[in-house]
Amino acid sequence: MVAAPRALAPLAALAGCSLADAAPLAPLAPELHGAGLLVNLHGRGPQSHAVALAARPRRLIAFAHPEVPETAGMPAWRADEHEVARWCRLLAESGIPADPARLELPAPELPAELAWTAGATVVHPGAASAARRWPPERFAAVAAAEGRAGRTVVVTGGPAEHGIAAEVVDRAGLAERAVLAGRTDLAALAAVVAHAGRVVCGDTGVAHLATAFARPSVLLFGPTSPDEWGPLHASRGAGRHRVLWAGRTGDPHADRPHPGLLEIQPREVLAELAALPA
Repeated sequence: MVAAPRALAPLAALAGCSLADAAPLAPLAPELHGAGLLVNLHGRGPQSHAVALAARPRRLIAFAHPEVPETAGMPAWRADEHEVARWCRLLAESGIPADPARLELPAPELPAELAWTAGATVVHPGAASAARRWPPERFAAVAAAEGRAGRTVVVTGGPAEHGIAAEVVDRAGLAERAVLAGRTDLAALAAVVAHAGRVVCGDTGVAHLATAFARPSVLLFGPTSPDEWGPLHASRGAGRHRVLWAGRTGDPHADRPHPGLLEIQPREVLAELAALPA
């Protein structure tokens, strides 16, 4: 059982898990209290530890925090650790083997109305914060080049990202149906990514989906390091997943694109796309 926002249920199902609706740092539902094991995957605490302990699990697995005596002796938090390695280490040091290389999810079937997107280049220009959003005109330059190369191109996003997706499609000279933002729920978006020929996006959830579905990808990082949030074993110049990063970190929640992200030019993205494995 995974306790997470209800919207993530389709992804939990792909991992073979049921989902109980839970909001970040909100009390867990009464039916989740008294579990035999609760693993806290929400940071190092102490706020999330308090939520977990309030649910009275028989056993808690979490990172040690000096303000939470109940976590004394539990695994230590390490700064600058890759997120995958961090959470697998939490389990492994708690006696539960966890392989950080086992990240794949089974590909969901494409809905019939989206069958035409199979093999497409997925361009995802949105991100949760402006700091991680590469400019739409640069995404459009990449999309236009992919279109000229004879590839089907679709531009994805949530309902709030329809405007930026439409701008990318318009600037790239693509057909209107290329705008998928706001036209797919999470399950359909996951299916589109799972059947993509390649994926171009920033440091977003779609990047993680490309990794989980083993889709070739070019990922643009700005304020956060790919050494912490990028695909494991990603590289520039080799492999299925390529990352572009100027090497400087900053505030991932800032209200404007990070200067390092803006250093990345469309020609660099196109060079990485051209070198992706078939």
